[in-house]
Amino acid sequence: MKKQPSNEFGMSSKTQDVESEELSSSEEDESEIERELAEVTFEDLQKAKSNGSLSVFKKPDQEKKGGRANKNRPTEVSCKKPVTRFREVVQVPKKVVRDPRFESLCGNLDVEGFRKRYDFLFKNNLPAEKEELKKQLKKSNDPKAIDQLKERVSWIEKQVKFESTKQTDAGILAEHKKKERAAAKQGKQPFYLKKCISTYLLLSVASVLISIISFFLEHFDLLLSGLLFLIKKESILNHWL
Repeated sequence: MKKQPSNEFGMSSKTQDVESEELSSSEEDESEIERELAEVTFEDLQKAKSNGSLSVFKKPDQEKKGGRANKNRPTEVSCKKPVTRFREVVQVPKKVVRDPRFESLCGNLDVEGFRKRYDFLFKNNLPAEKEELKKQLKKSNDPKAIDQLKERVSWIEKQVKFESTKQTDAGILAEHKKKERAAAKQGKQPFYLKKCISTYLLLSVASVLISIISFFLEHFDLLLSGLLFLIKKESILNHWL
C-alpha cells in the first residue's frame, strides 16, 4: 500500500500566511492611527487629556495574600531586620545636664553679695524704666500697646515690692544675728532662730507695720482735724502775743 503524503507542510504554510496577514493589518491600523493623530491639533489633545478621555483604565492591584501558597511548604521569614531611626554607630557617653543652682561644684549662692552687686537694678534701672513707661502710656492711643505697657509697669512694681520686702526681712535677720553675736562675746549662750521662728518673727514685724498703717488710714480724719486745730490754736496765740 502506498503511504499518503503528510499535510504538515501545507498547514505550516497556511499559519504563516495568516500571521503575515495579521501583521500587515496591525501595521496598517497603526499607520492609520498615526495619520489621524498627526491631523489633531495640540489644543484638542490638551482638552482630551484634561477631560480624561485619553486616560487608560488601570485595574486595581490585587492584594497579595500573605502566608504560604501551600500548607506543606515551610514558613517564609524575611532576613531583613528593621533599622532603628537613631542608630548608634559609635557609642558616645551620655550627656549629663548640670544645673548650677543645685551643683556642689559651683559653690553656694551668696545672697547678700548678689543683692549688693545687683542692687542698682531695683534702685535705679527699674524705677527709671517705670517712669518712662508711664510717659509712653500717656502718649499712646493704641489699646494693644496700652495693655502691654500696663502689664510691664505692674511687673516692675511687683519686682520692686518683692525686693524691698526681701531686703526688710534680711535686715531684721541680720540685726538679730548681730545681737546674738554681741551676746556670745559677753559669754551668753546664743539663740539660733529656726526657720519657723524666723518666719513668725518676720510675719509679726510685717503685721505690726500693717496695723500701724491701717490705724493711720482709719483715723486719718481725726488726726487731720487735730492737726488743723493745733495749727489754728498756734495762729491764735501768735495773733494775741
